[in-house]
Amino acid sequence: MNRPLRKVVIVDDHAIFRAGLKAGLGPTIDVVGEAGTVEEAVPLIRSLDPDVVVLDVHLPDGGGQAVIGPVHAERPGVRFLALSVSDAAEDVVAVIRAGARGYVTKSIAPDELLDAIHRVADGDAVFSPWLAGFVLDAFGSGGGDGGAGAPGASADPELDQLTAREQDVLLLIARGYLYKEIAARLHISRKTVESHVSNVLRKLQLSNRAELTRWAAQRRMI
Repeated sequence: MNRPLRKVVIVDDHAIFRAGLKAGLGPTIDVVGEAGTVEEAVPLIRSLDPDVVVLDVHLPDGGGQAVIGPVHAERPGVRFLALSVSDAAEDVVAVIRAGARGYVTKSIAPDELLDAIHRVADGDAVFSPWLAGFVLDAFGSGGGDGGAGAPGASADPELDQLTAREQDVLLLIARGYLYKEIAARLHISRKTVESHVSNVLRKLQLSNRAELTRWAAQRRMI
């Protein structure tokens, strides 16, 4: 199967692990940057604007959610995949609530990790099988105060109609970005942006971007 090249940033405080991971990801992954702390990671991700961040949940100066939060507001097209030795419920729920699209443990096979990165880049939610149960318990019924991107965290049936990518486009349109700027941020074509906007307006029964901006503002999304 032909897969597109994905730009990836690796955030982990062990340099040897980062080197091994980088070497084993294959030709469809371009590791454009690495960081070992929250302080290093946040500005690096903002500047590189990768497709996916592969993120450890325990860093010397904070948890993985401390990286996700500041980045998501400015770079909503960046996807986060947590990769950790921990399978503790509190760690999983914390980063998913912050906005990660997936959580896998470091026991994952290389080909499965590669697949997970591509799936997260496409907007899918990906979890190690034994973690999915309590993720569904935490978010499946709309419980908790999940952050953007958390599976099932939205309690808004209108917003739930939209795909993850449509929600990204909605957020950027509501913040006043031009189509060409959205295309650059999300690494998609302008025509694809226009298609997503059309779908969003149709699903939400809105007529134009002014109405869309008001809709988002009423829900405190901007």
